[in-house]
Amino acid sequence: MLKEGNFIHLGGDVSVYCDDLLGVFDIERTTVNPGVNAFLAAAQKGGRIYYCSPDMESMPKSFVITDETVFVTNVSTGTIIKRKKRG
Repeated sequence: MLKEGNFIHLGGDVSVYCDDLLGVFDIERTTVNPGVNAFLAAAQKGGRIYYCSPDMESMPKSFVITDETVFVTNVSTGTIIKRKKRG
């Protein structure tokens, strides 16, 4: 069954349902924390990381957490938050 409501575009061909968002984080600011690095490493090991853009020439700017997946994207946290507010 398709969910009703607003979606947020995260880059590439990826959009997520607004109500599924648990958090939006700036990669540069948060990955200095060992706990965040451990969380991301566990998500990677568990196959729960999805890169929104296959073009990894530019550095990722943020990651978005849902119940099932951690999306790594080149879209900034500010842009994602603005998109959520518009939705």
